[in-house]
Amino acid sequence: QVQLVESGGGSVQAGGSLRLSCAASESTYSLCMGWFRQPPGKEREGVAAIYTGGSTYSSDSVKGRFTISQDNAKNAVYLQMNSLKPEDTAMYYCAARPCGGSWYLPLRSYSYNYWGQGTQVTVSS
Repeated sequence: QVQLVESGGGSVQAGGSLRLSCAASESTYSLCMGWFRQPPGKEREGVAAIYTGGSTYSSDSVKGRFTISQDNAKNAVYLQMNSLKPEDTAMYYCAARPCGGSWYLPLRSYSYNYWGQGTQVTVSS
């Protein structure tokens, strides 16, 4: 069972930046990671992910503003969020699954086996 712990959330004004971190309890070398978010009263949505082989994916709503990266030496994945907007306000979750195996959709929550507890991001106008 992989444990994931997110950190780095907080309150920021529109246009600001935050960097979310996700620490994994085991080596991320063989894990494929993703970031998801759930705004109040809405469904969870995929934000960014690293696919098997290192390709990255991001949703259209954050493309050009958010960047996902992974540091296997630290067993961590990060989400750098720039030019934040009020609509980015949400609980942000880190997710993981074993890499390899069958093809999967990297920005779909059902593709992942392990989840963190989330970190809140609030962007004010």
